[in-house]
Order: sequence, then structure tokens, then C-alpha cells
Amino acid sequence: MAKDESKGRGIGSNPKIPEFYSPVQVANILGVSKHVVDTKAINGKLAPKGTDAGGNPAFYRSQLEGFEEARQMFASRWDEEATIQPVRPFKLVELFAGAGGLAIGMEMAGLESVLLNEIDKRACATLRANRAGWNLVEGDVAKVGFREFDGSADVLTGGFPCQAFSYAGQRMGFKDARGTLFFEYARAVTECNPRVILAENVRGLLTHDKGRTFEAIKSVFDEIGYQLVEPRVLKAIFYKVPQKRERLFFVAVRKDLARFAKFKWPSPYYRILDLRDAFCKGDLYPTAVPPSPGNEYSKRKKEIMSHVPAGGYWRDLPYDLQREYMMKSYFQGGGKTGMARRLAWDEPSLTLTCSPAQKQTERCHPSETRPLTVREYARVQTFPDDWQFKGSLVAQYKQIGNAVPVNLAYAVGRSVVRLLNDLEAALESGKASKVYQAEMALD
Repeated sequence: MAKDESKGRGIGSNPKIPEFYSPVQVANILGVSKHVVDTKAINGKLAPKGTDAGGNPAFYRSQLEGFEEARQMFASRWDEEATIQPVRPFKLVELFAGAGGLAIGMEMAGLESVLLNEIDKRACATLRANRAGWNLVEGDVAKVGFREFDGSADVLTGGFPCQAFSYAGQRMGFKDARGTLFFEYARAVTECNPRVILAENVRGLLTHDKGRTFEAIKSVFDEIGYQLVEPRVLKAIFYKVPQKRERLFFVAVRKDLARFAKFKWPSPYYRILDLRDAFCKGDLYPTAVPPSPGNEYSKRKKEIMSHVPAGGYWRDLPYDLQREYMMKSYFQGGGKTGMARRLAWDEPSLTLTCSPAQKQTERCHPSETRPLTVREYARVQTFPDDWQFKGSLVAQYKQIGNAVPVNLAYAVGRSVVRLLNDLEAALESGKASKVYQAEMALD
């Protein structure tokens, strides 16, 4: 094995950080396709200079230090952040709780749920089956009052569905948001008056309606008295999640407290996890994935899918099977890379959908010709193995596919707890109250 050129440079000195990276791993870290990495290698711009333990071409850590994504991984403070604990029991209110992905992560971070709201009865059954002690309010959020938590809720969270806003009004503010579920989220904030709010959504919200929806959301946060941290799209693969999922996160601090603490986004994990980490015994789970029910292919679909190699899709099929499987789609434009897609052991999963057997977004097991099972689906989302899902098979897949990955939520939750700790320290020192009194005197 060639000498690791990155040793002695400091940034790669952590023993948990791998010494070598395969082309697939480099592609995942940089957020590009393996073809792009291969092309650069061919052109000599980023060619593998070493070999891994198996003798395969590999990149040195030092070769990746010029890329910001890699530098952040090499400087990971994940273990340090894992020691963050709340200085007192911080109270959490969560809306649109779903099957509990965000709530579990917040709980792991040390936050105490005092109310969760969800309208889907199957998701509510899941929450009750796993956390009988949680104060779960089932039903339409528009019919739920939150004033009883004014003064006691420290943080309010939720992944509000992205709906178009009405722009009939001039301000695009709180009143203009009425009729959307985001309005209900904002109403809950005004009634709870928490110190910190957290929201997550799809990354497309940033550009939805040419950016006007995002601007309206910022305007509402400002109007109801919260200072918004610059939102960030977090890639789940950097936070101990074996899945190429991206979510947009909003964090905002009540204006009277915003100057006394700065929110810091979570540090990435040391490496990118893949399906082998998800389904086998290792760093992520102490045992292999347990058996569970799952969808099945029809006889003919199974015959066709058996020809797709690991990591491949419909273009890897023989020509006649391409035509049969794709039908009219064969003559349409676009790569349609999700169709007849088989996952690979050495890569993270593609983003999970509400069903692993949808033709447009296939998620076939890497070595068995079948869709992922419920438990495999849950592991890709980093749910605990003892977390039970209720409802039909279709409902269980939907709950898992719609969830926030637990480990991603945990990473963000630790950052929220750190922020709350800092705010608590400022309040206890009297610094915040003195500034507030001075400002009141000036008014």
C-alpha cells in the first residue's frame, strides 16, 4: 500500500477518518456522479494516487482537502457535539409530527416533548404505540390551541407542508398566509412564544414560485417577532444517514434573545455511510436488519429487474427489455434514472419515496430482486429497530418515506440544545435582562 500523503497535515489526523476513498465515496462526498469523478480521473485532474486495503484504486485524504465538503468531514466534531446535554429540561412542542422521525431525534438530543400534533390516524397510532407517555393531540392543527404552553415551551418544531401563499395582500405577511398550514405553524408560534423555532421542508421551497414563497415565510417570521438564521439545505449523508436525502431547515430565535447567542449548524459525521452500514451489523446498528414484511414484484417485473446490476437502472437492461419496461417513456426525453433502479451495497440509498416499488422511483434491494422491506426502509431513515409502524403496508411505507431521518434530526437537535444552553446562560448571568431594561428605559 502506498504511503498516505495526508499524514502529518493535521486535518486528517483523526483515526476515525478513513485514509483512502473509493471513486464512489468521492462522488458522494462531492455531490457529483461517479461518471464525473471518472472523467476527472481520465483527464488527470483528480486521479487516484493510492490503493485501498483490497488493492483497488483510491484517493488520498490529501487529494480531497481542496473541497469544502471534505474539509468539513475531516474536521468533524461529531463526537464532541454528542456530549451536548441540556442544562435544564427544555420543553418541545411539535406540529405535523408524522411517524416521529423529527421527534425521536429531538428526544435523543435531550428535549422533552410536551405536545405533538398530527392529523394522520395511522401515524398517530404509530406514535402511541412507541411513546404512550407523549402528549399526542390527534386532529386538524387549525383546531388546536397552544396558549397553555406560553411561557413554558422553549422550542417549537415542525415540517409544515409547502403550500402556495396568496399574494393578494400587499405585505405578504402573517395575514396573507392565512389558509395555509404555514399560517397554523406561525399561529402556534405566536401562542407558545418559544425561545427558538425550527422548521424543515423540501429544498425546492427556496425557489418555489420564483422565490416568493420563501420571501413570504421570512416576512412572517420577522412579523411575529423572530430573527431568522440563514436557512440551510442539509444533506443527510453527512449526518450519519445512509441516504442521499436533502432537507431545508429554518431556525429562528425570538428577537429579544437573538443577540445573546448564535446558532451553529451541526458538524458532519466522519464518513459517508452506505447500505451495508444500514443492513448489516456495524457502526450504525448492532445487528443485521431484522426480517419484516415488504412489497413484492409481479412475476414479469421480477424477471426484468433481475437483469439490472447493483447501482444500475433501466439503461442497463438488454435493448428489448428496455423497450418492454419503459413502454412510451422510452421515446421521451430525460434520463429517468429512478426507473428500474437497483441500489448498491457500497453507496447510500437514493432518497426514499412513499413506496419502494413505484415505477418512476424504484428502490430495489442491492442483491435480491425485490423492493426494500419495511424494516430496511426504516433503517435507511435511521429509525431504531424497536420503533413500530402501524397501519397497512402502504401506510407504513408512507410514514417512513415522509419522515425526517432520525440521525439528521438528532444532529440538528443537538445544535438547538446548544443554542438554548447559551441563551439560558445569558439569562442566568443577568446580561440579557440588563440589556432589556436599558432598552426599555430608552423607549
